[in-house]
Formats: sequence, C-alpha cells, structure tokens
Amino acid sequence: MLRRFCGLRGWLAASVIAGASLVVPSLHAQDWPTKPIRLVVPFSPGGATDIIGRLVAQKLGDRLGQSVVVDNRPGAATTIGNAAVAKAAPDGYTLLFAPTPFVITQALYPKLPYDADKEFAPVSLLAVSPFILVVNAALPVKSVPELVALARAKPGTLTFCSAGSGSVPHLAGELFKLNAKIDMVHVPYKGGGPAITDLIGGQVDMMFATPIEVMAHVNSGKLRVLATTASKRLPSLPDVPTMLEGGVPQFDVYAFFGVLAPAGTPKPVVDRVASELAVVMKDPDVLQRFAEQSAEPRVLGPEAFTAFLKSERSKWADVVKRSGAKVD
Repeated sequence: MLRRFCGLRGWLAASVIAGASLVVPSLHAQDWPTKPIRLVVPFSPGGATDIIGRLVAQKLGDRLGQSVVVDNRPGAATTIGNAAVAKAAPDGYTLLFAPTPFVITQALYPKLPYDADKEFAPVSLLAVSPFILVVNAALPVKSVPELVALARAKPGTLTFCSAGSGSVPHLAGELFKLNAKIDMVHVPYKGGGPAITDLIGGQVDMMFATPIEVMAHVNSGKLRVLATTASKRLPSLPDVPTMLEGGVPQFDVYAFFGVLAPAGTPKPVVDRVASELAVVMKDPDVLQRFAEQSAEPRVLGPEAFTAFLKSERSKWADVVKRSGAKVD
C-alpha cells in the first residue's frame, strides 16, 4: 500500500510539473510585454529604412505600452543585424525590421551565419516601395523603348549604377538587362549619394532609385525619369509609365519592409505584434510618413508574410542565377 501511494504521489508530481511547463508559455504570452522591446534595424541611422523603422518602433511602443528601442546593426548587406536577431532569445523582446536584402542575401551569399528558413518567425509585412528609372539628362532617350534601342545599338557601353552590389537597384538593373535582352555595365558605389552624384555628373548613364532620392534632380532638369518599376503607375507620378508599359516583360520590382522575430517566439506574442502592427499601419501620421518615403502600405499577417518571403526569395534567386550577379 505504501509503495502504491508513493508511486501515485510521484505520478501526481510529474503531472503537475508537466502541466506547469505547458502553462508557462501561455502565461508568458498573456503577460507580455513587461519590459522594453528591441527592434534591430540592419542599417545605419539616418537612411530610409532607419527612418521608417523608428516610426514603426514609436507607434508600436504606444500600442503595447512599452518602449520599442531601435538597435542599429549595419553591415554585410544586413546579415550582421539579421544574425543578432536569429541568435536572440525567442521571448518576444527582440524583433527584426527586415528590408528586401533579407531575401536577396540568401541568393547571393554561399554561406550565412544563420538559417533563414529555420531561425526566424515572420510577423508582418508592412509596406513596399517601388523604384523609378532615371537617366542623365544628356542621354538622348526619353522613353524605355528608346533606351532599349540605344543599348542594343551600343552593346556593353551604357552603364547603370547602384548603391552597391547585391542591392535591389543593382538586381533591378540585371533584371532589366535580362528581360529587355540588352547588354549594360553595372557600376557599384558605396551608398546611394555618391551614385546619384556621378549620375548627375554624367559619369554613369542611369539608375533605379526611389523617387525621394532623385525627384528634386528630375525637377531641376539634371535627370530624366523614364519609368516606374511598379506593376501600375504611381499616384504621385501619374504621368510616368511602368516598365511593363515600356515593353519590358515580367518587371515588378520594389523594396519591402517587414518585421520578423526569432524562431520559437510564442505564437500568441507573434500574433499580438502582427495585430498591433496592422493597427499602426492605419495611423494617418504613419501613412503620411510612409508616403514621404515613397512606401505604400501592404500589410500581411504571419502566414501570408511567410509565403511572400518565399516568393521574393525565389524571384531574386532566379535573377541572381540568370545574371551571374555577385557581391564585390
């Protein structure tokens, strides 16, 4: 009888412990957040990604009742910041503000310090930002068909610049070459500023850039805008045709901004952040500030954002493979 009692007592104790282990995550998620949250932005302060990330951090903090602190971790095409989040505790107190290079690096780098498929939990897509194709005003073209004709007449002589190898503008140029069947030379720079300066000066011929970067130079007559990379015309530039309208097939290129968490973050926490971000992206102040950065809200929850990331990775992996693009 005593032995049976002791066995029963042991079974009850084990059951209580097991039950407690099941309850802890849900209680943790229910009480979250109880301290400040870190939002890693994998770029230096002051750029478009940082500006948008800080705005999202402020508004998300207001919704959660806890401060969301931006932690800038620039370098290695965002992989330094990405790795910091991949290795962080999956407790909901570290998030990643992920731009497009999150998927591009998976195609460009043979080895990354993290497994992008296994070490992240997609939370929400927030917005997309299309580019425009601009040329030096002295280049004798006023449309994409004219540019394509000139490139075919002078193969390997026209140049396009970007803020660096592996950037979205670089791969947009490679996609343009592939789909229009033309030969141009890529000239990478260390940042968008120097690239635009040389574009204005005539050292390079063209560039895919965000409207906010170059429209002042377009309005001053130093650059000419030929097309937008979006699938439809931009409300802010209704007279600018799309690359598709210019005769370049299968061309829908944009930067994106989203939020991810370390894999293993409790689902209730992921869902809570996603739902709060959906509210944030309806805030009039946020909409205005995003518009100023040429970013269009496009909110997707965890499951849809996961599918989106897979699609974007496949798209850019195909461009990298077909073009042979490499990181210098």
